Amino acid sequence: MKEDKDLSETPAFKYCRESRVFKTGRVFPNDVNNHKTLFGGKLMSGIDEVASISAMRHCRANVVTASADSVDFLLPIRPTDSVCFESFVTWTGRTSIEVFVKVISEHLYTGERAVAATSFLTFVAVGEDGVPLPVPNIIPETVEEKLMNQSAEERAELRKVRRAMSKKLASQLNTSKYWEQNSPIQ
Repeated sequence: MKEDKDLSETPAFKYCRESRVFKTGRVFPNDVNNHKTLFGGKLMSGIDEVASISAMRHCRANVVTASADSVDFLLPIRPTDSVCFESFVTWTGRTSIEVFVKVISEHLYTGERAVAATSFLTFVAVGEDGVPLPVPNIIPETVEEKLMNQSAEERAELRKVRRAMSKKLASQLNTSKYWEQNSPIQ
C-alpha cells in the first residue's frame, strides 16, 4: 500500500460522514480512579485514538496531532456505564484537519445516555518526508455537523493566538536540570 498520496488524486471535498468513527467500550475497575470514575487520561487516550482515525479517513494520509484544544469533562463516567466515542471532521484548512469528539456515557442498567465529554483536536496531514499535504474541503450535512463547521474558523483563530502565547511562554522557561541550577530560586 502506497503511504504518500498522489496529490492529483486528492478529492476537492468530502462529507463529514465519510470521517465518522464510533467506538464503544466498558468501564472496568482498573479504568477508574479513587472516585470510582473513569481516569481522565484513559478518556483522553480514547479521544485521541478515534480523532486520529477520523483525520486519516478524511485525507487518506499520515497525520500528526497539532493540538488538542480542550477536553471538557462534563459528567463522570462510572463502571456501570459504557462509553461511546464519536468523532468526525468538522473543518479543514489547507493542510490541517479539525476533528470533534463527543463522548457519550450510557448507564448499562437503565439505558440513560448523556454527553459526558467533548473535545476538539487538530491534525496536519503529512507525507513520508514530513512535509504537510493538502487536504480535501469538508461539507457538513446534519444540524450537528453544520453547528460545528460554522464555529470552526473562530476556533482556528483562537488556536493560532494560543499557540503564539505558548511559544512565547516556552521561550522563557528554564530547561536546565533542577540540581544544576545556581540557586534554588531562579
